[in-house]
Amino acid sequence: MGSIAQPSLAVLQAAANWHLDLQAAPQCAATGEAHRRWLEADAAHRQAWSRMERLQGKLGGLPNGVAPAALRGVNGRRRDSLKLLGLLLLGGGAAGLGWQSAPMRSLRADECTAVGERRSLRLEDGGQVRLNSDSSLDISYGERLRELHLRRGEIHVQTAKDAQDRPFVVHTEQGSIRALGTRFLVRQDGERTQVRVLQHAVEVRPLDAPDQPLRVEAGQQLWYSATACGAVEPLEAHADAWLRGMLVVSDWPLPRFIDELARYRPGMLSCDPALAGLHISGAFQLADSDAVLDNLSGTLPLRVRRMTRYWVRIEPA
Repeated sequence: MGSIAQPSLAVLQAAANWHLDLQAAPQCAATGEAHRRWLEADAAHRQAWSRMERLQGKLGGLPNGVAPAALRGVNGRRRDSLKLLGLLLLGGGAAGLGWQSAPMRSLRADECTAVGERRSLRLEDGGQVRLNSDSSLDISYGERLRELHLRRGEIHVQTAKDAQDRPFVVHTEQGSIRALGTRFLVRQDGERTQVRVLQHAVEVRPLDAPDQPLRVEAGQQLWYSATACGAVEPLEAHADAWLRGMLVVSDWPLPRFIDELARYRPGMLSCDPALAGLHISGAFQLADSDAVLDNLSGTLPLRVRRMTRYWVRIEPA
């Protein structure tokens, strides 16, 4: 018998949502029944929930205040609770989760955004960084370097001239990007990083090949791993639309569109693979993803199945 794959981040986040829903309404029969149906729908759901139950019994070893805050709902701040619980679940629970692990570094980062939140930061040299939904970032300005460490998510960087002529470098799990007087986007996505250059140029150095930098010019983009850079491609149109609160797409397969939209709403949003033949174009407001989904159901042969407000699936009509 083959082993069950580890639950995805979306499923773990859904388990965290269920935990908070059940805590908020322990006597609600409808919530309990919906939770039961969610568990029965997929083995990955049951695995994630088992991890959630184990986590509840193992949080006592974390620093004072962290475990109670997560399990109580951080005094009603649901987004904070979800981020904490999701990261702990992703790390496999408190038993094997060190404070230097990648999920906990993300949690402890200098700057973070919740799901659906975007924020702008002014750097000490006059540059600017904008964090996309569900992102975390460390900022380190030293005597020789200006460094950003993207732990999770996506950022937009606009550099400024430095009086000390220190290089400006963005680090991810897969390597580093040196700015050459520029404006660019960096997205950390699993075992890959995406770089999109809007102005001037950057140099990309994979972690395992730092002596082989690749220059990426304005109007270009690429993905890179820890071992190598992928092909340089033309910059996708409207790559920075999220800065204006928009998702702009042209002839995207519907599953890709739903995956991207899911980055901006809490809980679990998925698409039936049977809808892969549908394509979509348009400009969509990220602040109201429910309205976007309702619009899809009115224009395409699909239905939006809402098991709960945090568990939505797009299915054939």
